[in-house]
Amino acid sequence: MADKRDEKVIRRWQELLASERDAAALYERLAAVETGERRAVLLELAQIERRHAAYWENKLREAGADIPAPGGASTRTRVLGLLARWFSTSTVLPLVERGEWADAGRYDDEPDATAWMAAEERGHARAIGALINGGRPDPQEQIARRETWHRGDRSGALRAAVFGVSDGLVSNTALVMGFAGSGAPRTTILLAGIAGLLAGAFSMAAGEYVSMSSQREMYQRELTLEAQELAENPAEERDELVLLYRAKGLDRAQAEQIADRIMANRDVALDTLAREELGLDPEELGSPWRAALSSFLAFTVGAFVVVLPYLFGGGTAAFVAAVTLSLLALVAVGAGIGVLNARPVLRSAARQVLVGGTAALVTYGVGLLIGVSVS
Repeated sequence: MADKRDEKVIRRWQELLASERDAAALYERLAAVETGERRAVLLELAQIERRHAAYWENKLREAGADIPAPGGASTRTRVLGLLARWFSTSTVLPLVERGEWADAGRYDDEPDATAWMAAEERGHARAIGALINGGRPDPQEQIARRETWHRGDRSGALRAAVFGVSDGLVSNTALVMGFAGSGAPRTTILLAGIAGLLAGAFSMAAGEYVSMSSQREMYQRELTLEAQELAENPAEERDELVLLYRAKGLDRAQAEQIADRIMANRDVALDTLAREELGLDPEELGSPWRAALSSFLAFTVGAFVVVLPYLFGGGTAAFVAAVTLSLLALVAVGAGIGVLNARPVLRSAARQVLVGGTAALVTYGVGLLIGVSVS
């Protein structure tokens, strides 16, 4: 009799088998309402899912376990199939793509799956995305080529800078206002502001470094797996490229010609597969140190605003100056965020002032209550 661990493994294989069968059924239902190359692409995706299902059937057979009989399609598959039939596949493909992205890494940590299965699952979402575009170039890629300032900041430096300034300004303003409300002397307020600045800046930098390092390691792992798959299964990688370009609107002959030219050079093939399948630019994986330094400096700049008046004096004058500088800085940061996001500047500035001002007002009130109770 199989032990509990074996039973758990068998149950997992059976669940994966059911999932692959259901995915194949979904693609077959979508293909049934399509024609031409789009129908062919969907049928090939269904065939790939059937191949994955056959793999799990063989695993179960080798283990002497029961192979569940094919059941009916899931409710999700039936609903998506009906929507495609009533309206069009274009209506449901975004939902299918979202599901594929959610499942794209399910075989990465599955010890009993193969590398080619993981690669094919990751490629499905790209193929569906290409079908959604209807053979047109990706709008995001068009914009990036035409206007370089639209490019995503994969390094994370700009994102870290924007949020660093905002976080430093809001958090340290709230901290200093809390101490000011308590009636603490100038030296205590100054010490609290500097301590908050340093603690927050180092915390932000450390968090950004760890986050960016993890992201970079994940990207490098994806590239390593892709290089391994390219070396071990070049024919399958070539077929994936053909399928992807067919989904973008090329006929089979054109797609095969392009794929063959790409596969003729291993470096070009790896670069293309990374971009097309994984959505990665191998030359822009991001620098953890750059992101950490950017975050540190940005937080420091934001946090220093409210500290500045207390370097030169104290009392009411320093307090009023700190409040004034903080409000002006909140307006500037909010307006900057609005410009970067192409949103109304006044609305973004007002939102930043509201959020930061509320935090500062609350901590000032708490400090005032604590100061009165202590005195």
